[in-house]
Amino acid sequence: MSTPARKRLMRDFKRLQQDPPAGISGAPQDNNIMLWNAVIFGPDDTPWDGGTFKLTLQFSEDYPNKPPTVRFVSRMFHPNSKYVHRTVMKTAFSGFYADGSICLDILQNQWSPIYDVAAILTSIQSLLCDPNPNSPANSEAARMFSENKREYNRRVREIVEQSWTAD
Repeated sequence: MSTPARKRLMRDFKRLQQDPPAGISGAPQDNNIMLWNAVIFGPDDTPWDGGTFKLTLQFSEDYPNKPPTVRFVSRMFHPNSKYVHRTVMKTAFSGFYADGSICLDILQNQWSPIYDVAAILTSIQSLLCDPNPNSPANSEAARMFSENKREYNRRVREIVEQSWTAD
């Protein structure tokens, strides 16, 4: 069944394959254009450098008029993220709220149909290095980011190292 949302997602996928932005990748899951897996690589020359962070993007038939639901699957330590321990969820979901969803204005009140998958992933990658500690989901990370950058960066490096071995 070809719907406007599915046609747009095919166009987004083709564009992502032909002209991929640096440090991101994404593709639909097998036989489901509405559910994508993505990876964001930590930006070079930052504490996130070398990290590989997995996400899922769930699209509705309202896309691109409504944003997808985006969740981190990889563990995070970030002012705008909250980590849920493995005993709470079967996978190490973390992200910008307890269920791994991301607190990013373009995914909520600043959404526009002009954003495509590449723009979404690029924005999330930028958020890694440019957090908003004034709107924290993780108050410990926000406080550390503001008051003890050295310790914050050490914790981020731990998360980066964990990203190499995470399932």
